[in-house]
Amino acid sequence: MDYRPYLKFYPNFPKKGVNFVDIIPLIQDKELFRQLVDDLIELCDTPNIAAPEARGFLFATPMLYAQKVENVITLRKKGKLPFAAGDLMQVEIMKEYGPDHIYFRRSDIAASKPNGDTIEITFFDDILATGGTSSGVVNALNSLKVNIDGKEYKVKVKDFVFLVEIDDLPGRERLESIAPVKSLIHVTEG
Repeated sequence: MDYRPYLKFYPNFPKKGVNFVDIIPLIQDKELFRQLVDDLIELCDTPNIAAPEARGFLFATPMLYAQKVENVITLRKKGKLPFAAGDLMQVEIMKEYGPDHIYFRRSDIAASKPNGDTIEITFFDDILATGGTSSGVVNALNSLKVNIDGKEYKVKVKDFVFLVEIDDLPGRERLESIAPVKSLIHVTEG
């Protein structure tokens, strides 16, 4: 299905030079949203999905109804994720509008279903632009090991899945050296 007609674009938002892609119309029609989530599920290669707030949550959590998806690992802004001592991980990311930080809990990764000695994760986000958030988070995840029931597991992001990819920005090029990149909708910046 071609979802591009449902997108809205806002030039110079949130700052001059950024063409904001509004995906909210995709959640305003129940049947459209159901089809969209089904199509996204088909792109995911693992049962574990890591998704940053807030728009990543809108699409990742409904994927839990699918049999092949078992865990959503939430990536949150500062002060939004309660944690036990030693559980919270901070990652510095570079967004289109400047540097930022995002956080996740090791225990959320430990709730994932391992595949052999590895916890494989699909990184999902709504928009692929420059790839700054994605690469920062995935490099941090790929350097982790977590303990589940006394056994240590490596963490490996197996693929990137995006709702929308802005084709004329360098995000794909930046991420393909880390893992395969799949996008449901392709648009251009201009």
